Amino acid sequence: MTYKRPNPAKRPTPNEHQDSYVYQIRNSLYINLTDRCTLACQFCPKHNGSTEVKGHELYLSKRPEADTIIPLIGNPTDYDEIVFCGYGEPTLRLKTLLQIANWVKENGGNTRINTDGLGSLFHKRDIVPELSECIDSLSVSLNAQNEVIYQQHCQPVLPDSYQAVQAFIKRANELIDDVQVSAINGLDGVDIAQCREIVEGLGAEFKQRELDIVG
Repeated sequence: MTYKRPNPAKRPTPNEHQDSYVYQIRNSLYINLTDRCTLACQFCPKHNGSTEVKGHELYLSKRPEADTIIPLIGNPTDYDEIVFCGYGEPTLRLKTLLQIANWVKENGGNTRINTDGLGSLFHKRDIVPELSECIDSLSVSLNAQNEVIYQQHCQPVLPDSYQAVQAFIKRANELIDDVQVSAINGLDGVDIAQCREIVEGLGAEFKQRELDIVG
């Protein structure tokens, strides 16, 4: 399986780069687990020459394990939430994600995953029950009201991805209390009203995002 990676022209040189495994935005701590993704979204900054969010360089020279991440968190109750979100799809590293999330919950923290909703498709099994044991909320990217527009903007690696993300949303809504699903206003051909209708029909809360605003 082939994954697109960030534009190498914008990568820091080894001498000047230090991996950011955790980074803070407002009062949330974000965990940067991977640069791999099941999508190659054409609106994603990493496919347009940047791997930076809010001043944090998220390019990874290696992918961290749980025992590297956990000491960097400190006291998880110091933050509103611990968010699994970098410049890749966090559920691709499910084992590491669950190890960290379970530790956060055991120590009183709140957890969220920003996801493309393709984790179950990628792992070829329903991962939602495992997530529900240690994840408080999900932010899922739908990004289109039909498969044609989804293919155009998101360019999924896996077949049947558009159907899979909707199945994931429906399943997640059964087991996780807080499921928000987004689409981006300003993307060519995206009908926000239709996206909202689809999301609410799946039982989740719709969140409108704006083009070129990240983090």
